[in-house]
Amino acid sequence: MDKSNAKYKSYSFEFKLRTVMMYLNEQLGYRKVAKRMGIKDPKRVRIWVKNYQQYGEEGLKERRGKTISSKRGRPRKKPLTVEEENRKLKAENEFLKKFIALKRR
Repeated sequence: MDKSNAKYKSYSFEFKLRTVMMYLNEQLGYRKVAKRMGIKDPKRVRIWVKNYQQYGEEGLKERRGKTISSKRGRPRKKPLTVEEENRKLKAENEFLKKFIALKRR
């Protein structure tokens, strides 16, 4: 696929870092920074700044389809009891059995 026809433009880590530093150091708005750097959507600058503030330089590196945190979803307040875990596993097994039976039809 030709880059000029690509739907999404990819930016290098160095470009993102320069853009974020321009926003932070020169105290410009997202729109002005985007315009100066030739970025069509100022939201992209906002996302980069947020990622940089939250994760540092690691937040600006390419991570398409990956999450930074290995933990997903809402954390449990307390661990499951043995009985709760057993019920959960039994329910999962029953679901999988029914799913497999449907796939065989």
